[in-house]
Amino acid sequence: MEPKKIKLSSDKKMSGVCGGLAEYMNVDATIVRLLYVFLTFFTGFFPGIILYVVAALIAPKE
Repeated sequence: MEPKKIKLSSDKKMSGVCGGLAEYMNVDATIVRLLYVFLTFFTGFFPGIILYVVAALIAPKE
């Protein structure tokens, strides 16, 4: 059995990173998006933005 991989989702608002992560964890994409915004806001923006861009560039499409 092949291990599960995170992929960019077709359920997307920007690039599909949060949607793909939500599908991987079997949770609602809105919850992941809210957590992402909350964590990005409280960590000083740049770490969250950089991680999002990197994930959008390296994650395969669905």
